[in-house]
Amino acid sequence: MRLSTKGRYAVMAMADLAGHEASARAVPLADIARRQEISLSYLEQLFAKLRRQGLVKSVRGPGGGYRLSRPADEMRVADIILAVDEPIRATRCVPGTKGCMTASIRCMTHDLWEELGQQIHVFLSSISLADVVERRVLGRAQPCRPVGEREIRPAA
Repeated sequence: MRLSTKGRYAVMAMADLAGHEASARAVPLADIARRQEISLSYLEQLFAKLRRQGLVKSVRGPGGGYRLSRPADEMRVADIILAVDEPIRATRCVPGTKGCMTASIRCMTHDLWEELGQQIHVFLSSISLADVVERRVLGRAQPCRPVGEREIRPAA
């Protein structure tokens, strides 16, 4: 599964916003666009969605820009991605249909991809915006043992 630029850019911009909130002033989108190398018009579209979903507040006038609507440690990465209309799916099935194949049946690997999508959602729901800003993300995913490998326990 590949996360689109819409979701990735929204998370990048929100992390930038969270990282610059300590200045006690609203952060202009032009500043975020420059620092993150994202088109200003694209950011305007994303922030309109983020504002409608209640993740950011806009401040008008001189010194205007955006602020987070709540602390970064209370905001989940999954919420940001979903706010910009990016469902976290790994199947090719269209929501509301019975299956991904022409006979409206599920392909043999459907459950695998469905579960992967759920795992991605669980992982992104466990990561706060503060985790991203403070670089506490690496090492969060737990590796699994290969199939057939036994757990080795110390002798009692």
